[in-house]
Amino acid sequence: MNKLQAFINGCLRIILKIKWPEKISNQELWQQTRQMPVEQEILRRRWGWVGHTLRKPGCSTTRRALTWNPQGKRKRGRPRNTWRRDLEADTKRLGHTWKQLESLAGDRDAAFAPQGVHRPK
Repeated sequence: MNKLQAFINGCLRIILKIKWPEKISNQELWQQTRQMPVEQEILRRRWGWVGHTLRKPGCSTTRRALTWNPQGKRKRGRPRNTWRRDLEADTKRLGHTWKQLESLAGDRDAAFAPQGVHRPK
């Protein structure tokens, strides 16, 4: 995440033609460009997609994919972090259950997204 943020900040500084001796904080850079930190942007988009998917009917393929549990054995070694595992970890961190997420998804602007992550106006 840090490497990605550093790359984006560097690109924004090039776009604004801010050279090396000039100093500007990252917060000031984000305000000038109306950007948010990459971690917040990723969370905002992830939760937006989850809300969109949970508003679909139960027979939708994408909605069923959220709760699908494949059968069989995995490869040896450390399990890869999947999108679903990240989503479940975020859900636990926020203190929600899956049923609460489904009910919150009905209201697009409710407290569905993590705190501090809001849609741009």
